[in-house]
Amino acid sequence: MAVSAATVSNSTQLERDARLNNSGGSDTAGHGIAPGEIAIGVIIGRTSEFFDFFVYAIASVLVFPSLVFPYVDALTGTMYSFALFALAFIARPIGTALFSVLDRRHGRSVRLTVALFLLGGSTIAVGFMPGYASIGTYAAVLLGLFRIGQGIALGGVWDGLPSLLSLNAPEGKRGWYAMIPQLGAPIGLFVAASLFAFFLATLTTGDFLDWGWRYPFFVAFAINVVALFARLRIVATPEFEEMFASRELQPSSIRETVRKEGRVILLGAFAPLASFAMFHLVTVYPLSWIVLFTQQAPVRFLVIEMIGACFGVLSILASGILADRVGRRTVLGVSAVAIAAYSGFAPQLLNGGDVGETIYTILGFILLGLAFGQSSGVIASQFTIARRYTASALTSDLAWLIGAGFAPLAALMLSSNFGLLSVGAYLLSGSVCTLGALYLNKEMGKRMS
Repeated sequence: MAVSAATVSNSTQLERDARLNNSGGSDTAGHGIAPGEIAIGVIIGRTSEFFDFFVYAIASVLVFPSLVFPYVDALTGTMYSFALFALAFIARPIGTALFSVLDRRHGRSVRLTVALFLLGGSTIAVGFMPGYASIGTYAAVLLGLFRIGQGIALGGVWDGLPSLLSLNAPEGKRGWYAMIPQLGAPIGLFVAASLFAFFLATLTTGDFLDWGWRYPFFVAFAINVVALFARLRIVATPEFEEMFASRELQPSSIRETVRKEGRVILLGAFAPLASFAMFHLVTVYPLSWIVLFTQQAPVRFLVIEMIGACFGVLSILASGILADRVGRRTVLGVSAVAIAAYSGFAPQLLNGGDVGETIYTILGFILLGLAFGQSSGVIASQFTIARRYTASALTSDLAWLIGAGFAPLAALMLSSNFGLLSVGAYLLSGSVCTLGALYLNKEMGKRMS
């Protein structure tokens, strides 16, 4: 089905402006952006998303329990915060459905502009939010609404760029190009953790809880504006337009996509489950354990996580090299086994003081990088061309919801009631799901081998 004239006319102005900006004033197809520039734009875009994500996640541990839930003990308040944290993952598929309609009617540039401003606006609104002392339980209601806004926006910012990079990759380089978007996660964590660490280290506890914690949320809006222009540059490239015109990155009906691709979507959501469960168990959850059950200063652990994020970047890069040599399915399978082994001993290291916490974090980020680095590649080519764009978005939504959405809450509930060993059992279940999905999905195995 060809793109309608109405669709093109609704999104042309933004795309034409971006194209003119990148071609030195000549609106011709021969002056596109180089692949390296596309990769940089992708990293900027994903970094902005994960920065918003981690700013909220860190505040869920350090701020919201006392600001929004001061009427309960610290453990219960943190669990309430993690419950609201999960709302974004529930809302994300709704955002995908809503923005798919917007995409089909008005074009990708309009979709990205609205979604990124909604994401930045929801995040900065949290920074202006009054606490329980001012508006009572309405503070929790507002926080939940803003979190839902973030989730809907995250569903809207899916642009198919992981698929674009992977499918346009040179022969033998699919794994390398598939890992590029994933670099945004550790970079976003590093920036968010460094901001919170700075304010924790330079302000009194009272000043930090009064106003210092708000500044990272304000920064998020500025980063989203930069990400918007970076993504509009990509939308304007000839490569992107060609794939859009050939339906490889064209939105399809949600109902039709689920009906035709439901089995592959479900298996694709479970395939990276080990890495998605691991994602929060080395970033969000351990910070809550350190704050609630140890005497360690949170700023010290944030620094450890910043170091871990650096190892995560290197590990994601390594996943691209390994995937091109041995296959993405092999990398995912072996990393799932390694995560299973990690789950048997590593959680107890959180009670091991400075050395134990550092080993837990750095080793966790290394394993996370190997698995997470290829989690987008595993869904890039499993669907029919006509439904690949929307099916990949739904698969990502479900993977985050099942594997990561409730992970901090589940891990904190388990560990506070049954000890750290139970967190290992929870992580082990993710590894089992990944190995099971890879085994069942024979088509996935054929295409990635």
